[in-house]
Amino acid sequence: MRAAVYQGAQRFEIQDLPTPEPGPGQVLVKVNRSAICGTDVHAFMYDIAPAGSVIGHEIAGVVAQVGPEVTRLSEGQRVVAGGGDPPPGVSSPMRTGPRYSYRTMGFTGGATGGYAEYQLLPEWRPTVIPDNVPDEVAALTEPCSVAVRAVRRSAIRLGDTVAVLGAGPIGMLVVQAAMAAGATRVLVSEPAPARAAAAMDLGADAVINPVEEDAVARLVELTDGHGPEVVFDCAGLQDTLQQAFDATRRNGQVVLVAVPWEPLPVDPVDWMGREVDFRVSFASDPEDWRIALDLLSSGRISAEALMSEASFIDLEEIQEAFEGLMRPSSQLQVVINL
Repeated sequence: MRAAVYQGAQRFEIQDLPTPEPGPGQVLVKVNRSAICGTDVHAFMYDIAPAGSVIGHEIAGVVAQVGPEVTRLSEGQRVVAGGGDPPPGVSSPMRTGPRYSYRTMGFTGGATGGYAEYQLLPEWRPTVIPDNVPDEVAALTEPCSVAVRAVRRSAIRLGDTVAVLGAGPIGMLVVQAAMAAGATRVLVSEPAPARAAAAMDLGADAVINPVEEDAVARLVELTDGHGPEVVFDCAGLQDTLQQAFDATRRNGQVVLVAVPWEPLPVDPVDWMGREVDFRVSFASDPEDWRIALDLLSSGRISAEALMSEASFIDLEEIQEAFEGLMRPSSQLQVVINL
């Protein structure tokens, strides 16, 4: 099978690897679409993915072969690579480890990921894709689940005004998840014109260009001098977390969704007098995957709006794609056709 094998030093190499054989309780999934995740771009940018590994986890495919003792899935079913509940005794250190660190424990190598033609998975993990959800949409179930978890962990109440800083793929999914959760108004801060236009198409009430105007002042102005009830930082840039705290209203909440890999400066004296709450949301759980897939199936969240003809690439173009995603871009979601 063809696979993009990470070589270290920000370099992929397309190699032919043996197609794995499913063992007891395992299924072999033929990957049809594999979306590029921002965390994978970070692993590439900071050279933390193990050399010789195949990363990638945002896939949609079809069960090509089942191993012995598999009863939950059958050949020919279309699946995403998550959403199933782990059996007793199987848990992720991300949720159970008392001192889990994504920086040191997030990329450990081992199993072949989604930037390959086939992926081997335990039977319990995949979720069947509804018939009305095409593969390119289903491939975004994982990032959608991240947005779902962020909104479910937030303090959003029916009728709230929320702000989303950063309209990349996660930010635009948070915009839609917030509206699905009852937010009446959604304000977005995004400098890239294509992303700003996509956010408006998705239903944002206003999009602020933080390069051309004071984002905090504008967010406060648009909320009658109070600030939004909840602000999601989906950018994780040097100034966005401070902007989130500065913009949030008294007793409001800031939710950090982006995964910053460098220290972010904050000045608490400017906002702690308003007793702003702070919450972090990280990755997602199986329930979030299932909710995300339901929202995609019902049309309450649109993944198509995050994609254009330029979004789809071949596996051989992965090096160029990752290098491009390291730089500020107006690109929306990138999906690999396999």
